[in-house]
Amino acid sequence: MRKSGPPKGLIAYLVLELLEEKPRYGYEILKEIREISGGHWEPSYGSVYPILYKFEEQGWTERIEREDEPDRKYFELTADGDDELAQRRARCTENAREFADIILGFSHVYAAFSTDDRFEIPEKDGEWRFDETFSAWIVEQVVRHHEHHFETEFERIEATPAEFYDHHGIDEDGADETDAGDGSDR
Repeated sequence: MRKSGPPKGLIAYLVLELLEEKPRYGYEILKEIREISGGHWEPSYGSVYPILYKFEEQGWTERIEREDEPDRKYFELTADGDDELAQRRARCTENAREFADIILGFSHVYAAFSTDDRFEIPEKDGEWRFDETFSAWIVEQVVRHHEHHFETEFERIEATPAEFYDHHGIDEDGADETDAGDGSDR
């Protein structure tokens, strides 16, 4: 279970991926992440720029000058940065469970605010509401994103979480059962 925020290292990973594509400046990275998220998430300047400066210190990026934009700080991935990106890609699957926990956790909280009598959240005209209609809209958007990115029609999965984990060889704590007991650190 995640305590808060995106999975650790996600922003740094995205920065490396985007810099592999082409040299970029911080604000451009923020906007690209916002676009990737469908406009639902944009990290702060206070998270992206320190990452860029840290990567520069580590030798994973270097600043480049551009004659057409001399006032912007562009960063380019170095060969060491390519190596770091390859290592992070190899570890990326460890974040899948954290992503799922974040999505499911916030969805459950939204539904609880919508239905649990302990929460008395007033409705305001012209604002989002904690109710069945808005909760259904969120689920619909997740389904639409699934269908768009996987180019398939969404099919309901009838399995309970426990049945789903069992079928896919995943224990309920998130460790792959095929790796259980092998003594490796996660």
